[in-house]
Amino acid sequence: MDFLMDAGAASVDDLASRFGISRMTVHRDLDELEESGFLRKVRGGASIQPSGLFESDFRYRQKQATEEKQRLAAAAVAMVEPGQTVIIDDGSTAGGIARHLADLRPLTVISNNLAVIDDLASAGGINLIALGGQYSKKFHGFFGLLAEASLRSLRADVAFLSSSAIHGASAFHQDQEVVQSKRLMMAAATRKYLLVDHGKFGRTALHFLTDLKAFDTVFTGREPEAGMRAALDAAGVSLRVVGSSD
Repeated sequence: MDFLMDAGAASVDDLASRFGISRMTVHRDLDELEESGFLRKVRGGASIQPSGLFESDFRYRQKQATEEKQRLAAAAVAMVEPGQTVIIDDGSTAGGIARHLADLRPLTVISNNLAVIDDLASAGGINLIALGGQYSKKFHGFFGLLAEASLRSLRADVAFLSSSAIHGASAFHQDQEVVQSKRLMMAAATRKYLLVDHGKFGRTALHFLTDLKAFDTVFTGREPEAGMRAALDAAGVSLRVVGSSD
Protein backbone atom coordinates (compact mmCIF):
# COMPACT_ATOMS: atom_id res chain seq x y z
CA MET A 1 0.00 0.00 0.00
CA ASP A 2 2.85 2.43 0.78
CA PHE A 3 4.34 1.72 -2.66
CA LEU A 4 1.00 2.15 -4.43
CA MET A 5 0.33 5.43 -2.61
CA ASP A 6 3.51 6.81 -4.17
CA ALA A 7 3.24 5.12 -7.57
CA GLY A 8 -0.54 5.24 -8.07
CA ALA A 9 -0.51 1.94 -9.97
CA ALA A 10 1.75 -1.08 -10.47
CA SER A 11 1.80 -4.30 -12.44
CA VAL A 12 1.81 -7.75 -10.87
CA ASP A 13 5.27 -8.33 -12.33
CA ASP A 14 6.58 -5.09 -10.81
CA LEU A 15 5.21 -6.00 -7.38
CA ALA A 16 6.55 -9.55 -7.54
CA SER A 17 10.01 -8.29 -8.49
CA ARG A 18 10.05 -5.47 -5.94
CA PHE A 19 9.10 -7.65 -2.97
CA GLY A 20 10.73 -10.89 -4.08
CA ILE A 21 7.52 -12.92 -4.04
CA SER A 22 5.64 -15.02 -6.57
CA ARG A 23 3.00 -13.65 -8.92
CA MET A 24 0.49 -15.96 -7.23
CA THR A 25 1.24 -14.38 -3.87
CA VAL A 26 0.83 -10.91 -5.35
CA HIS A 27 -2.56 -11.87 -6.80
CA ARG A 28 -3.68 -13.27 -3.45
CA ASP A 29 -2.60 -10.15 -1.57
CA LEU A 30 -4.22 -7.85 -4.12
CA ASP A 31 -7.46 -9.82 -3.87
CA GLU A 32 -7.47 -9.32 -0.10
CA LEU A 33 -6.76 -5.59 -0.36
CA GLU A 34 -9.43 -5.15 -3.03
CA GLU A 35 -12.02 -6.92 -0.87
CA SER A 36 -11.14 -4.48 1.93
CA GLY A 37 -11.72 -1.54 -0.41
CA PHE A 38 -8.15 -0.23 -0.48
CA LEU A 39 -7.36 -0.66 -4.16
CA ARG A 40 -8.78 -1.77 -7.50
CA LYS A 41 -7.37 -4.70 -9.44
CA VAL A 42 -6.90 -3.99 -13.12
CA ARG A 43 -5.66 -6.19 -15.94
CA GLY A 44 -2.14 -7.22 -15.00
CA GLY A 45 -1.89 -5.17 -11.82
CA ALA A 46 -3.58 -2.80 -9.39
CA SER A 47 -4.29 0.90 -8.91
CA ILE A 48 -5.29 3.08 -6.00
CA GLN A 49 -9.05 3.31 -5.71
CA PRO A 50 -10.22 6.67 -4.37
CA SER A 51 -12.77 5.83 -1.71
CA GLY A 52 -13.70 6.88 1.80
CA LEU A 53 -12.34 3.62 3.17
CA PHE A 54 -8.97 3.99 1.49
CA GLU A 55 -8.69 7.69 2.20
CA SER A 56 -9.24 7.11 5.92
CA ASP A 57 -5.99 5.12 6.12
CA PHE A 58 -3.44 7.04 8.21
CA ARG A 59 -0.65 6.42 5.70
CA TYR A 60 -2.71 8.10 2.99
CA ARG A 61 -3.94 10.97 5.16
CA GLN A 62 -0.42 11.77 6.33
CA LYS A 63 0.62 12.56 2.74
CA GLN A 64 -2.34 14.74 1.80
CA ALA A 65 -2.41 18.57 1.91
CA THR A 66 0.68 18.63 4.14
CA GLU A 67 1.44 22.34 3.70
CA GLU A 68 -2.15 23.32 4.47
CA LYS A 69 -2.27 21.07 7.53
CA GLN A 70 0.90 22.69 8.86
CA ARG A 71 -0.68 26.13 8.47
CA LEU A 72 -3.81 25.03 10.30
CA ALA A 73 -1.84 23.55 13.19
CA ALA A 74 0.29 26.67 13.56
CA ALA A 75 -2.81 28.88 13.66
CA ALA A 76 -4.86 26.66 15.97
CA VAL A 77 -2.15 26.30 18.60
CA ALA A 78 -2.72 29.97 19.45
CA MET A 79 -5.86 28.75 21.22
CA VAL A 80 -3.67 27.07 23.88
CA GLU A 81 -2.15 28.73 26.95
CA PRO A 82 0.62 27.36 29.20
CA GLY A 83 -0.67 25.19 32.02
CA GLN A 84 -3.76 23.97 30.18
CA THR A 85 -4.92 20.45 29.42
CA VAL A 86 -5.22 19.67 25.71
CA ILE A 87 -6.88 16.76 23.89
CA ILE A 88 -5.65 15.81 20.41
CA ASP A 89 -7.56 13.23 18.38
CA ASP A 90 -6.35 10.63 15.88
CA GLY A 91 -6.51 12.94 12.88
CA SER A 92 -3.36 13.78 10.93
CA THR A 93 -4.43 17.45 10.77
CA ALA A 94 -5.06 17.87 14.50
CA GLY A 95 -2.00 15.72 15.19
CA GLY A 96 0.21 18.37 13.60
CA ILE A 97 -0.35 20.57 16.65
CA ALA A 98 1.94 18.35 18.76
CA ARG A 99 5.14 19.78 17.28
CA HIS A 100 4.10 23.30 18.31
CA LEU A 101 3.38 22.55 21.96
CA ALA A 102 6.92 22.68 23.37
CA ASP A 103 6.84 26.50 23.41
CA LEU A 104 3.71 26.45 25.59
CA ARG A 105 4.80 24.05 28.30
CA PRO A 106 3.95 23.21 30.97
CA LEU A 107 0.99 21.39 29.47
CA THR A 108 -1.00 18.22 29.94
CA VAL A 109 -1.74 16.48 26.66
CA ILE A 110 -4.29 13.68 26.26
CA SER A 111 -4.28 11.70 23.01
CA ASN A 112 -5.06 8.39 21.37
CA ASN A 113 -2.93 9.37 18.35
CA LEU A 114 0.24 7.25 18.29
CA ALA A 115 2.08 9.84 16.17
CA VAL A 116 1.34 12.49 18.83
CA ILE A 117 2.34 10.12 21.62
CA ASP A 118 5.64 9.40 19.87
CA ASP A 119 6.30 13.11 19.29
CA LEU A 120 5.68 14.10 22.91
CA ALA A 121 6.94 11.05 24.82
CA SER A 122 10.36 12.60 25.49
CA ALA A 123 9.30 16.26 25.60
CA GLY A 124 10.12 18.03 28.84
CA GLY A 125 7.35 19.94 30.54
CA ILE A 126 4.62 17.86 28.88
CA ASN A 127 2.48 15.67 31.11
CA LEU A 128 1.40 13.09 28.54
CA ILE A 129 -1.69 10.94 29.05
CA ALA A 130 -1.82 8.24 26.38
CA LEU A 131 -5.27 6.76 26.01
CA GLY A 132 -5.26 2.99 26.12
CA GLY A 133 -7.36 0.68 24.04
CA GLN A 134 -7.03 -1.45 20.96
CA TYR A 135 -4.48 -0.22 18.42
CA SER A 136 -5.77 0.44 14.91
CA LYS A 137 -3.10 0.34 12.21
CA LYS A 138 -5.54 1.96 9.83
CA PHE A 139 -6.00 5.04 12.03
CA HIS A 140 -2.62 4.78 13.84
CA GLY A 141 -4.35 5.25 17.17
CA PHE A 142 -6.12 3.58 20.08
CA PHE A 143 -9.86 3.00 20.27
CA GLY A 144 -12.48 0.86 21.94
CA LEU A 145 -13.84 0.42 25.44
CA LEU A 146 -10.63 1.21 27.33
CA ALA A 147 -10.05 4.48 25.47
CA GLU A 148 -13.70 5.46 25.87
CA ALA A 149 -13.68 4.71 29.62
CA SER A 150 -10.59 6.88 30.06
CA LEU A 151 -12.14 9.78 28.19
CA ARG A 152 -15.25 9.66 30.36
CA SER A 153 -13.07 10.14 33.44
CA LEU A 154 -11.02 13.09 32.10
CA ARG A 155 -11.60 16.81 31.62
CA ALA A 156 -9.65 19.24 29.44
CA ASP A 157 -9.52 22.92 28.58
CA VAL A 158 -9.18 22.47 24.82
CA ALA A 159 -9.80 19.69 22.28
CA PHE A 160 -8.48 19.63 18.72
CA LEU A 161 -10.25 17.32 16.32
CA SER A 162 -10.25 16.46 12.64
CA SER A 163 -12.95 14.97 10.43
CA SER A 164 -12.91 13.17 7.11
CA ALA A 165 -15.94 14.87 5.54
CA ILE A 166 -17.93 18.10 5.80
CA HIS A 167 -21.39 18.04 4.25
CA GLY A 168 -23.54 21.12 4.67
CA ALA A 169 -22.95 22.33 8.21
CA SER A 170 -22.16 18.89 9.66
CA ALA A 171 -19.08 16.71 10.11
CA PHE A 172 -19.07 13.03 9.18
CA HIS A 173 -16.71 10.07 9.54
CA GLN A 174 -16.75 6.59 8.04
CA ASP A 175 -15.88 4.63 11.21
CA GLN A 176 -18.35 4.42 14.11
CA GLU A 177 -15.70 3.60 16.73
CA VAL A 178 -13.72 6.70 15.76
CA VAL A 179 -16.91 8.78 15.90
CA GLN A 180 -17.55 7.62 19.45
CA SER A 181 -14.04 8.57 20.59
CA LYS A 182 -14.29 12.01 18.98
CA ARG A 183 -17.66 12.69 20.60
CA LEU A 184 -16.27 11.78 24.02
CA MET A 185 -13.29 14.08 23.45
CA MET A 186 -15.69 16.91 22.68
CA ALA A 187 -17.72 16.17 25.79
CA ALA A 188 -14.57 16.22 27.93
CA ALA A 189 -13.35 19.65 26.74
CA THR A 190 -14.47 23.17 27.58
CA ARG A 191 -13.49 24.53 24.17
CA LYS A 192 -13.47 22.56 20.93
CA TYR A 193 -11.78 23.27 17.61
CA LEU A 194 -12.05 21.42 14.31
CA LEU A 195 -9.15 21.40 11.83
CA VAL A 196 -10.05 20.34 8.27
CA ASP A 197 -8.25 20.93 5.00
CA HIS A 198 -10.35 22.45 2.23
CA GLY A 199 -10.68 19.11 0.42
CA LYS A 200 -13.01 17.79 3.13
CA PHE A 201 -15.80 20.24 2.24
CA GLY A 202 -18.62 19.01 0.04
CA ARG A 203 -17.98 15.39 0.95
CA THR A 204 -19.86 12.93 3.12
CA ALA A 205 -19.15 9.72 5.01
CA LEU A 206 -21.26 7.02 6.59
CA HIS A 207 -21.64 8.31 10.16
CA PHE A 208 -22.77 11.71 11.41
CA LEU A 209 -20.25 13.11 13.90
CA THR A 210 -21.67 16.48 14.95
CA ASP A 211 -23.01 19.80 13.75
CA LEU A 212 -20.17 22.21 13.06
CA LYS A 213 -21.68 24.84 15.34
CA ALA A 214 -20.64 22.58 18.24
CA PHE A 215 -17.08 23.82 17.67
CA ASP A 216 -15.86 27.17 18.92
CA THR A 217 -14.02 27.59 15.61
CA VAL A 218 -13.57 25.52 12.46
CA PHE A 219 -10.14 26.06 10.88
CA THR A 220 -9.57 25.45 7.19
CA GLY A 221 -6.96 26.52 4.66
CA ARG A 222 -9.05 27.81 1.76
CA GLU A 223 -12.30 29.72 1.42
CA PRO A 224 -15.20 27.34 0.63
CA GLU A 225 -17.18 28.07 -2.52
CA ALA A 226 -19.88 30.71 -2.07
CA GLY A 227 -22.82 28.35 -1.61
CA MET A 228 -21.04 26.30 1.03
CA ARG A 229 -19.89 29.41 2.87
CA ALA A 230 -23.41 30.81 2.88
CA ALA A 231 -24.76 27.57 4.37
CA LEU A 232 -22.10 27.61 7.08
CA ASP A 233 -22.81 31.24 7.95
CA ALA A 234 -26.56 30.58 8.05
CA ALA A 235 -26.01 27.69 10.46
CA GLY A 236 -23.98 29.89 12.80
CA VAL A 237 -20.67 28.13 12.17
CA SER A 238 -17.56 30.06 13.22
CA LEU A 239 -15.17 29.50 10.30
CA ARG A 240 -11.60 30.76 10.16
CA VAL A 241 -9.79 30.53 6.84
CA VAL A 242 -6.02 30.34 7.39
CA GLY A 243 -4.29 31.64 4.27
CA SER A 244 -0.66 31.13 3.37
CA SER A 245 0.14 34.69 4.47
CA ASP A 246 -1.46 34.31 7.94
